[in-house]
Amino acid sequence: MSYLDIAIIVIYLVFSLVLGLYFTKSASKDTATFFLGGRNLPWWLAGTSMVATTFAADTPLLVTELVATKGISGNWIWWNGMLGGMIAVFLFAKYWRRAEIITDVELIEIRYSGKEASFLRGFKAIYLGILMNGIIMAWVNVALGDLIRVFFDLPSSSIIYYIAAAMFLVVLYSALSGLAGVVATDFVQFWLAMLGTIVLAYLVLQSDKIGGLSGLKDKLPVSTLSFFPQINTFGNGLTTGAQLFSISLATFFSYIAVQWWASWYPGAEPGGGGYIAQRMMSVKTEADATKATLFFQIAHYTLRPWAWILVGLSTLILYPDLPEKEKKLGYVMAMKEFLPDGLKGLLLVSFLAAYMSTISTQLNWGTSYVINDFYGRFIRPNASQKQLVNASRWATLLMMLIALFITTQIETLTQAFQFMITASAGLGGVLILRWYWWRINAWSEIAATLSPFVWLYIISFFGLPSPYDFLIIVLLTTLSWLIVTFLTPPTDKKILFDFYKRVRPQGFWQPFAMGNLTHNTTIFYAIASSLSATLLGYSILFSIGYLLFSDFIYLLFWLMMGVFALFLLRYFGKKGEIWK
Repeated sequence: MSYLDIAIIVIYLVFSLVLGLYFTKSASKDTATFFLGGRNLPWWLAGTSMVATTFAADTPLLVTELVATKGISGNWIWWNGMLGGMIAVFLFAKYWRRAEIITDVELIEIRYSGKEASFLRGFKAIYLGILMNGIIMAWVNVALGDLIRVFFDLPSSSIIYYIAAAMFLVVLYSALSGLAGVVATDFVQFWLAMLGTIVLAYLVLQSDKIGGLSGLKDKLPVSTLSFFPQINTFGNGLTTGAQLFSISLATFFSYIAVQWWASWYPGAEPGGGGYIAQRMMSVKTEADATKATLFFQIAHYTLRPWAWILVGLSTLILYPDLPEKEKKLGYVMAMKEFLPDGLKGLLLVSFLAAYMSTISTQLNWGTSYVINDFYGRFIRPNASQKQLVNASRWATLLMMLIALFITTQIETLTQAFQFMITASAGLGGVLILRWYWWRINAWSEIAATLSPFVWLYIISFFGLPSPYDFLIIVLLTTLSWLIVTFLTPPTDKKILFDFYKRVRPQGFWQPFAMGNLTHNTTIFYAIASSLSATLLGYSILFSIGYLLFSDFIYLLFWLMMGVFALFLLRYFGKKGEIWK
């Protein structure tokens, strides 16, 4: 690297640190300020922060691996999340802001009653805040480690020290500045990351080895460039005598029909939980929560993917002999080969920006569970706000050490990531219905949280291939929590009445509805708006893709669908008073 590259990186790191430290004083006020920015964030800043958090160092590498092994259609493993994401926009965002809580786990003792509710809150604070959050951060750390190792030709044994240094820098500003500092740096980091990935895609495509978009299209099989699974792809996506770069129809069905609502995974939680709920609760008004989440969904699924996809497709031509397990490294190899001096520093900064935005959010979000829902609830219930903020800063450092330890268990992370999705199969139904059906109780959620582990263990003996094992676990888990719901007593009536009065949910709440509480939005208009927004999002996504590949017939079709979807969204939004 040149001195210019190094200077760019140093300037960026100092800027991020100073910007984060600027918010230190305001973050010390109380836990609501530390974890929610004082509930005063503008919607565009909260929405950009959501997008930045999902744009980690691992994301371009993961997309590269997907398209290099399954073609463009492999992205449906995360594209399916738009379905649940748009439902979260119109059916849950206002509820989260209206609840006036600090974390989504805190909702448990507002919605449920009894010792079982207390147990569930404490269990999920540790399970999600430490274990699952640690796995997520470790996954991101491994991606950063791969980038550093390949780009600088470093030995694997030294990578953990570089990761620890990067994490410590993030801990320094996120522990001091709280969420306000995190989202401020997120805003800068997101646009830097976008700029870097777009520049790389342009340079790779313009190289002699690729020959532009037309050259890329000519050099790859048609199935690789298809946005949808090929009609003759079953099982592993194999046809007679040749492999199609495509997901199977069964896998596609499981994504769009089941996975988006059935499983918990970061950034696409059914009901909009996790750090998405945290951002919803950090804005000024309920309408701002809806706007922020809608911006996130559109930007997450339409603005970001194509620069990654184009580089991922190019790696099939540039590095055809890479083993399957190393396909993701093609992205880093392209960075190393095609970036001139100065731009190397810019793209490394963009990756650091993506990494830091994700880690800072995970640290703040995970710490909020540990402090608000475990330490402050069960260990030090009489602690002052100042004591809780100080404990939060130390807990942030502890979260870093836990994530680093999990990072060292590198050989188990891929399995752990897949395990995270499968082990929550069926939980999503409860996370959605607890807002709309009064009969859901704490035992329902406990059963939905724990039973996937049992069914996963039992199903493993039968050796069922994916996605059939996943679908069966969803079915069995759903039956399990439904049975438990009707075999256990309902939540205390006073808790249900207070919850209804605070949140004013729709759906099946007749025993607790009050005549003086009316809804501005009906379920019909909310669902119609979410479906219209989903169609709009996919129309934008596919229109950009077909424009890039000069497929003008499909481009015209999806542009027309986008205009139609926008008309429907405006109509249903106005009729249902969505934006008020």
